[in-house]
Amino acid sequence: MLKRIFSFCVLIYFFLSDTTANSHPVSDDFADLVEKLSPSVVNVFTVQKPKPANNQVPFDNIPPQFRDFFKNFPPGFPFGPQQQQPSPQDEQPQALGSGFVISSDGYIVTNNHVIEQANEIKVKFQDETELEAKLIGKDKLTDLALLKVESKKPLDFVKLADSDKARVGHSVIAIGNPFGLGGTVTSGIISAFNRDINAGPYDSFIQTDASINRGNSGGPLFNLDGEVLGINTAIFSPTGGSVGIGFSIPANLAKPIIEQLKKFGKTQRGWLGVRIQEITPDIAKSLGLKNEEGVLISMVNPGEPAEKGGLKAGDVILEFNGKKIKDVKSLQRTVADSAVESKATVKVWRNKKVKSFTVKLGELEKFSEADTSPESNDENVKTNEVELDEVGLRFVGLTSETRSRYNLPKNLKGVVITAVKRDSFAAKAGLTVGSVILQISQVNVKTADEAKKIFDDASKKGLESVLLQVFQNDFSRFLILKIK
Repeated sequence: MLKRIFSFCVLIYFFLSDTTANSHPVSDDFADLVEKLSPSVVNVFTVQKPKPANNQVPFDNIPPQFRDFFKNFPPGFPFGPQQQQPSPQDEQPQALGSGFVISSDGYIVTNNHVIEQANEIKVKFQDETELEAKLIGKDKLTDLALLKVESKKPLDFVKLADSDKARVGHSVIAIGNPFGLGGTVTSGIISAFNRDINAGPYDSFIQTDASINRGNSGGPLFNLDGEVLGINTAIFSPTGGSVGIGFSIPANLAKPIIEQLKKFGKTQRGWLGVRIQEITPDIAKSLGLKNEEGVLISMVNPGEPAEKGGLKAGDVILEFNGKKIKDVKSLQRTVADSAVESKATVKVWRNKKVKSFTVKLGELEKFSEADTSPESNDENVKTNEVELDEVGLRFVGLTSETRSRYNLPKNLKGVVITAVKRDSFAAKAGLTVGSVILQISQVNVKTADEAKKIFDDASKKGLESVLLQVFQNDFSRFLILKIK
């Protein structure tokens, strides 16, 4: 019996010894990786231009819990505390962030909000070397910036990963400058992909539980191959500190932006020239679609690529250059990633059929909101007012008088709503006085009589609702109006 107990204890000893012995190499491998990567990560210091508190406008649309990430920045920096009107004697504040070297000749990636409005930019390396940095280019829409330093020796650098190959649960390492504590290393996993925090039109963040705090902005999120999986940009923080929910710009989203900044000093995004909206179940049903996938064109800008290529308001974009379009974000990113002046094949759903068009893309950065479209001729428009009591709507044709009364653009064609009955179908659909009905059931309308006839025909056919294109709050969109 004692012999058996002795043998069992010996087995436990060897098992524990083996486990303990094997734990150190794993830890050492991790430490070796951090030691290898750290020299390529830098602290970013910027001297900001003093400006009034009223000018703090960048990222205003981000919810407050995300903006807490940037509270470490001093007064005068975007997201920083409010300050009084600066005087020449005021000390210019210094902002702290992070960045990483992507080439031996000194190109460095960081966040745009770290260097925005800076008079001077400096970076500090792990060995305490400080170098002045030149701003090569920046992009507000993705919050990326590219810097360049001149070094007497080749610099350690890191490569960008293929972020599409990463999976939820993969281990990650964050290195940065939280609270000014340079060279801070934290680790965690990928918690989720494609997070949208309302920071911009191309939101598709990687979420991680690796501890990220104020000052990590612009720093790298590494995979265990030592490649940059993402650029740390924001955190969710009700308290102001890390609660395990951080967000990074995916490397694959950043790559083309960085290349464009390096080559042109600015971004050059593809431009289609349309206003778009998501497809609701009701809209999908009215258009004869099987599901809500795709993007509905609510307006085609006159003279822009989409109009020249034959696209129309009411078309549903299903594919762009062979890639299926599921929602607004996917179309925005796909078009933006396309080369300027390249020819794109666009498949749309029109009149319950799939049609294909070729569109030569423009450049987003050159697009102007200026109204260059011809004015409508109001001389022949009848001024009679029509009322649809069953839907609670009254409207009249657009004339010089009605355009002036409701402050409407001169190029709009349609009928303007002059009254909406409370609790009616029209009110529940979101129609308001001053809104302009441009289309009914994908048919353009110019007069009140034309609009009434389409409504009457829909009612005679037994339709329960119609699809309207309306111009409302300076924006065109589609909505469903019940008529029964």
